[in-house]
Parts: sequence; C-alpha cells; structure tokens
Amino acid sequence: MKEYADLLWTFLKIGCLTFGGGYAMIPVAERELVQKRGWLTMDEVMDYYTIAQITPGIIAVNLSTFVGHKRKGAVGGALTTACFVLPGVCLMTAAALFLRSFADMPVVKHAFAGIRVAVGCLILNTVLKLIRGAFKGVTAAVIFFAAFALSAVWSASPVLLVASAGIAGLILRRPNAGKGNKR
Repeated sequence: MKEYADLLWTFLKIGCLTFGGGYAMIPVAERELVQKRGWLTMDEVMDYYTIAQITPGIIAVNLSTFVGHKRKGAVGGALTTACFVLPGVCLMTAAALFLRSFADMPVVKHAFAGIRVAVGCLILNTVLKLIRGAFKGVTAAVIFFAAFALSAVWSASPVLLVASAGIAGLILRRPNAGKGNKR
C-alpha cells in the first residue's frame, strides 16, 4: 500500500509543479522519477516521451500513465494519471470561474508574461536534454539533421518525420553480423 501512496503522492506533486505542457515536465520528471526515487533511468524517460509523442493524448498524461503502469500495472497507470491531472483540472476550473474578471488587470498580464518566459526556459532546457540524449553516434546525428532540415526548411509533416526517422533508425542501426548493434 505504501508503494501506491508514494506513486500517487509523486504524481500529484508533479501535476502541481508542471506548467507549460509535456516538455516542461521533463526536468520535474527527471528530478522526481530518476534522481529522487530511481524508478526510471533518463533513457527510459526519453523512451516514454518518444512513445507518448506518437500516441494520442497529452504527452505528460501519457508519461504518467506509462510510469504508473510500469510500477503497479493497469491500476497504477489509471491512478497516476488521475493524480497528475487533478491539479490541472482544479486550476483550469478556478481559472475559468475567476480569470475573466481578472484577465485585464496589469498585474495578471505581467504575471502571465513572466510565466511564459519561465516555461520557455523549461522547454529550452528539455530540448537541450533531448538533443544530448539523442546523439549517441553518427547515425543519430544524421537522422537528427535530416529531420530538422525537413521540418525547418520544407515544413514536412510530423507523421512523415517520425515514420521516416523510425525506418531510418531500423535500417541504419541494425546489428552487423557478429559486431552487435552499432550506434
């Protein structure tokens, strides 16, 4: 029962501390799930983020579900998801009820401007970690730069990018005869 309580408390806390969406959650997830509790490795967090990006739904919610499921099965996945979502639902409900009357106040506008900057910093931090984690060899760098060019220059479809990168990874990183998996 203590494991459930730890799991639920952790995701309730992550839900309260995560602002700015799924990518802003990575530093909080790393601190809580990797460093403090040792429930995951950073590679597992990145793998879960990769899977969460190609599945329907919100990335942070999907991550919560995956971690809960890994720790305590389907019940753990459902409970961690509920605990992660609960603070946001409460905050959105309060905002919907009260923000309209306060939204035009200068202090609220300035607070939101500051929050946007902080969230941008969290997302930049996450992007840098994702890039560092992705570069595990020349093959990964080639796939990264090709996907970046297709996205930034030619506005390629994200579905096309993810599918092409997956296929390229399968083809370029397949084990060589007797040499193991080249990265």
